Amino acid sequence: MVNVGVLVSGSGTNLQSIIDAIESGRLSASIKLVISNKPDAYALERAEKHGIRTAVVRVKDFPSRELFDSEVLRLLKEAGVELVVLAGFMRLISSVLLEGFPMRIINIHPSLLPSFPGLEVQKAAIEHGVKFSGCTVHFVDSGLDSGPIIIQAVVPVKDEDTVEALQKRILAEEHRIYPQAIELFSEGRIEIRGRRVFVRDSQAPDKAVENPKVTIL
Repeated sequence: MVNVGVLVSGSGTNLQSIIDAIESGRLSASIKLVISNKPDAYALERAEKHGIRTAVVRVKDFPSRELFDSEVLRLLKEAGVELVVLAGFMRLISSVLLEGFPMRIINIHPSLLPSFPGLEVQKAAIEHGVKFSGCTVHFVDSGLDSGPIIIQAVVPVKDEDTVEALQKRILAEEHRIYPQAIELFSEGRIEIRGRRVFVRDSQAPDKAVENPKVTIL
């Protein structure tokens, strides 16, 4: 069992997937606190519906990112949080939080990192003509979407895809693998060696996948 703090800025669908996994018994975790930088974030309502404590830390109340993060850190530590989960938290993390939770902050990003960090990644994937996109759960470091990778899910890009259609399929995979990554942490199965993450008692798929799938006559 791991005590989790979740940082959110928006609707909180990934938060909901984590709550659902806990309540169904698929995830050995307890969400101790949900913090948002936006008081109108629907994620807060999701948390409150499930009896989870929430807090709002407003950016405008702090003159620097470091002071903002210091308040977030104080709340997380007071709540007994062991793992910080970013679920649509639209702020860069400063050294204050990174040092407070070294390699204990994770994020999910809607691309196959290190390709397409940052924003508007599905648009970039389609414009670049990639045949596969997906999502990545990774530890957070001082860079932008650059920390060690824990788990990835691959989603084929279809010729007819719009940004919205691709985003919807990737989001479904986010909801599947984010609870898995938290469970791996909870079970103590993750080992970080440099930039690589090794998961004990896991196995990579043997078969390669191609897109498009063609038959040569």
